[in-house]
Amino acid sequence: MFDSLGAVTELPWPTPASGGLFELGRRVAGRGEYRGLTFHEVEAKTILNHVPWDRFGFNWTINPYRGCSHACVYCFARPTHEYLGFDIGSDFETQIVVKINAVELVRAETEPGRWAGELIAMGTNTDPYQPAEGKYRLTRGVLEVLVERSNPFSILTKSTLALRDLDLFVEAAKRTEISVNFSIGTLDPEVWKLTEPGTPHPRRRVEAVARLTEAGVPSSVLVAPIIPGLSDRPDQIAAVEEACREAGAQSVSRIMLHLRPGVKQHFMSWLAMKRPDLVPEYEKLYRDRAYLSNPKRRRSPYRREPKPPEKKPVQTSLPFG
Repeated sequence: MFDSLGAVTELPWPTPASGGLFELGRRVAGRGEYRGLTFHEVEAKTILNHVPWDRFGFNWTINPYRGCSHACVYCFARPTHEYLGFDIGSDFETQIVVKINAVELVRAETEPGRWAGELIAMGTNTDPYQPAEGKYRLTRGVLEVLVERSNPFSILTKSTLALRDLDLFVEAAKRTEISVNFSIGTLDPEVWKLTEPGTPHPRRRVEAVARLTEAGVPSSVLVAPIIPGLSDRPDQIAAVEEACREAGAQSVSRIMLHLRPGVKQHFMSWLAMKRPDLVPEYEKLYRDRAYLSNPKRRRSPYRREPKPPEKKPVQTSLPFG
């Protein structure tokens, strides 16, 4: 596929001329803190992705990266790596596709006159603040364009690297509607290390919520996923919710683990190795469905609610959009 200098000799996916998404420029072996990762630098055809429904409160997304070294065993985005000729297991965690022209594309595609200024969501597929962002800084570059153009946006992440861009969030919050949200499924250190080994400690994520809130940046938390038999005890859930509320989160919502095709097979194989005692119960729970009911499920942190009308002086007085 590559020669000794990293030049491409064979593509693992179709070229744009053959209906593919992008050209592969070169492969870069990770060194130092990125050792064990391989970065596939690509030229994308487009960066704004249209979502044809409004279930989650947004119609447009940006994903500068594909694959994610956070290595969350339950990640719903794993099957998307198969489209590129990679597997959904170790390849998803180590073969990271980097859209090196993401910032250039965002600037072109949000040009005033051709773009309506709709909310753009990031973190809907893979994490925009995964370790690769420390090397490539594409998410920051994208944000700089959005802030410059006062374009509303929402971010969902598991990474405290987001605090690097606190200056941009503060400025953006003065100009438009934004939110920087965290996924914190558990505070249990054993469950955390077992299920999402490449992510920052959940306590650090709670601290990040507090930092954002103190700076005036809207931040909500998804207690997600709640994993049956591992992180679903009432005391475990209550601990996360209490910590996040104390940190000032605008809303705290629960989402149960869902296992769609592809992810389900990967997760069940992992479960059989790590917690075989739970396999029979999971076979019952997820036998004919991918989703479990969500306890106290609230609206998406991406959704922007209309602002209430300005109150008149004679009137008395109505998580987060």
